[in-house]
Amino acid sequence: MLEQIILAEFISMLFYSVIGMLLMFIAYKIIEFMSPFPIVKEIEEDQNTSLAILIGSVFVAMAIIIAAVILS
Repeated sequence: MLEQIILAEFISMLFYSVIGMLLMFIAYKIIEFMSPFPIVKEIEEDQNTSLAILIGSVFVAMAIIIAAVILS
């Protein structure tokens, strides 16, 4: 009985992790599509720290929203 509960929780954790990563990837692709400049070039080559902070904060916000949806 306990093993079944642990297995069910593990499977649901994997499922929600994959869904969360997929949503984060989709959000990144939408941001990349909407931006007028290449994001990776700006961050890596031009050392645009403010853009890196902005993209990071978008990911943190998305993670908080996804976690709230999963926990509800």
